[in-house]
Amino acid sequence: MANSTDAKKMTDEQIEERIIRLAFDGDALKYREFCAKLKSGLPEGTGVALRGSVVTNKRFEDGKPFDADGRGSSDLDVTLIGDKVMEFWNEDAFYIPALHTKPLCDENAAVAPSLNPLREELQKLAGRPVNFQATANIILYSRDVLFNEPYCTVIEAQKAS
Repeated sequence: MANSTDAKKMTDEQIEERIIRLAFDGDALKYREFCAKLKSGLPEGTGVALRGSVVTNKRFEDGKPFDADGRGSSDLDVTLIGDKVMEFWNEDAFYIPALHTKPLCDENAAVAPSLNPLREELQKLAGRPVNFQATANIILYSRDVLFNEPYCTVIEAQKAS
């Protein structure tokens, strides 16, 4: 893998290698199982992207590396893309109605209660906190371009049949 620390200068494959190394202790099989559980537990057509320090290897708050405070101390920010998945969030759990939700996490499990069992299952598999947030593709793209918040698409959004 290239030594570049800037996710914007890395290939998708290099970013995926970083994710596997950082979040899954280098275990590609565990990463694939994580992705398969996501795909099977979400509405048809839902896209999935990973964002945050698992992609950049730099925590937003303080610039420290992923898991700087020990194994499992950094969370996985899982962004769910698509209209169908946004229907799982409570009406008052949106930052931007119909476009961008509040995070589903341990502290806020009631914002999308029917997705929480999947999130908790993924936490056990990954051995670390997992947060879900649903968004429209345009918001995800805008955050990348306007706010330098890169992401890695792990499941492409599809038109639901």
